[in-house]
Amino acid sequence: MKVCSFHVGEFGLLLKRFCEGEQQCYLRLMEDTLRPFVPAYHGVVQRDEQDYNMMDNLLTHFNTPSVMDCKMGSRTYLEEELVMGHGRPQPRKDMYDKMVAVDPEAPTDQERAQQAVLKPRYMQWRETLSSTTNLGFRIEGFKKANEECHTNFKRTKSREQVIEALQNFVESNTHIIWGYLRRLRQLRQVLEMSNFFRTHEVVGSSLLFVHDWTGQTGIWMIDFGKTVALPPNVTLDHRTPWVEGNREDGYLWGLDNLIDILVNMLPLT
Repeated sequence: MKVCSFHVGEFGLLLKRFCEGEQQCYLRLMEDTLRPFVPAYHGVVQRDEQDYNMMDNLLTHFNTPSVMDCKMGSRTYLEEELVMGHGRPQPRKDMYDKMVAVDPEAPTDQERAQQAVLKPRYMQWRETLSSTTNLGFRIEGFKKANEECHTNFKRTKSREQVIEALQNFVESNTHIIWGYLRRLRQLRQVLEMSNFFRTHEVVGSSLLFVHDWTGQTGIWMIDFGKTVALPPNVTLDHRTPWVEGNREDGYLWGLDNLIDILVNMLPLT
């Protein structure tokens, strides 16, 4: 999340650098059953010759909040990005260097000989580092009320590692966990009925978790820049495992896992 693409506006509004795809999503979401689970959208405004999408600032009604960004789904790249990569198979040295910097054993013998990897291969490999491919979501980062920031979750993969990070975020507060659990269960119920959700490939979208010292909690869906409408008569269940061509994104599978993890964080009674 690039800070420079956001501005805090007046009257509890947030300005986000204009993206037409995201605007179309918000316009549809304002008419969908998911409306209570996304920031209210207020149109486009121009500042310094730059257009911005204008939406509710979700932190307005919280008192010194703690905030976490959880990226949902079993992949964070669109199928069309893979197709483009296959169509122009250009081995990339920069991506090879990034791969080796993280895991020197990751490249194949052929990639090592070329000192380069193809973009689709790099994108799919990168997802396996975090919990994206094995749990269907990953923690992007969080900031606690005391301004303490945690963003190093690229290698947070196992359930145990995820639980440890979440316990740190909620500071083992059972009341906060229950608040988040109620909201996630409500969201899941609405997602399963939503026409928008059924007819869109939801990739790279996050859940924003917010709580404060009063015990108030909230969760909203944000970031729809990579969410795309499906062709007519095509729908997704968001739980079927993804194989290239089926466009499934694993969003509900990830949400199921996230709910299950929070349940397991509650003390046994």
